Amino acid sequence: MKATSRYLLLCILLAAGTTLRAQVDTTYRTQPDTAPRVSDTSRHQKDSTGRHKVAMFLPLYLDSAFDASNNYRYDKSFPKFINPGLEFYEGAQLALDSLEKENARLDVHVYDTRSGAIAQVLQNPEFQGTELIIGQISSSGEMQHLASAAAQMNIPFINVNFPNDGGITNNPEFVILNSTLRTHCEGIYRFIQRNYPTKPVVLFRKKGAQENRLNTYFDDITRTTNSVPLKIKYVTLDDAFDANELTPHLDSSTQTICIAGSLDENFARMLCQSLASVNQTYTTLIIGMPTWDNIDFSKPELKGEEIIYSTPFYINPTDNLVRSIQQYFKIKFYSRPSDMVFRGYETTYRFSKQLLHIGGKGLGGSLGDKKFKVFTDFDIQPVFLNRQNMTLDYFENKKLYFIKKLDGNVTGVY
Repeated sequence: MKATSRYLLLCILLAAGTTLRAQVDTTYRTQPDTAPRVSDTSRHQKDSTGRHKVAMFLPLYLDSAFDASNNYRYDKSFPKFINPGLEFYEGAQLALDSLEKENARLDVHVYDTRSGAIAQVLQNPEFQGTELIIGQISSSGEMQHLASAAAQMNIPFINVNFPNDGGITNNPEFVILNSTLRTHCEGIYRFIQRNYPTKPVVLFRKKGAQENRLNTYFDDITRTTNSVPLKIKYVTLDDAFDANELTPHLDSSTQTICIAGSLDENFARMLCQSLASVNQTYTTLIIGMPTWDNIDFSKPELKGEEIIYSTPFYINPTDNLVRSIQQYFKIKFYSRPSDMVFRGYETTYRFSKQLLHIGGKGLGGSLGDKKFKVFTDFDIQPVFLNRQNMTLDYFENKKLYFIKKLDGNVTGVY
């Protein structure tokens, strides 16, 4: 998108002050006021106009983009750190346009998490009556504030992007859409069990606390699996490893399944490049982490290497709605929508529809309802961290897509 287009959108947000009334019968809040603590009497209550209230927390960075005199700080440029929140906002706006055409009665309050303390927002009287919280989170602290408010008010908090529970337990109102690392490990393990049960499996890793945690996850899954456990060989590599350190652990007579046991993207690139350099002798399939979605696998040095990685979000390029949004961005902004635009659309539309469908009586029992699918087959399941007392700690999206790439091209989605 052109910088000028996004600059104008930021200006609209700033000029809105505390309220922006849009065509979609929606209210956007960007600057919170200080007021007494919200009370429990606001649970699941529509306002006097009969609309249902949604609160959306996004990192829009309005205070960083504009000075005290409301002058834009960056001239004709557009800083990258503003993109994720604004792109999500763009997608949410498109979803609200769609909902308006369906005569949806919604009040959506948008709060800029970078322009004021979340604790202040939660004390704002305008926050009373909120029936659904959607959050694009930047830290575990933000997540804990919103999860605590959701628990107090008995309303769902949809954590859109943070792939972590932040230590939150015993909170059935907390929903993680961007699946946790443990869920990815469980998904990778089952994927190999289903598709390559007899192949040798090697997990290559580097030294590090995060890598140790990944090891622990795979070890735990091996001990508790209901199917035949995988015989995973763990290999710790030096920082400056090359193909010579990998080949002793590969089998020249059959395909070796190589798990990249690290989220480090530099490690991922080195591993893929080293394995690709010997793939004429050693046939391998590399299975990587969700962070690999951002890696360019079309490099010549990766030619011929099959790579698979897991992701909880998949945008099908042949989907009619996807094409429609792409065409809209091409005509209006001379650009392509990012994944965060689609996530903003999907989250806003799906969970708003669920809220409207149940009439504000509490979303908890219908969180897993697939009736309002947009792009992603979310599989929202309860999580019990302690199986002895069986306390429901939160809900999490357990659906993972496995993207297979060859020479940078998607050759399969599982």
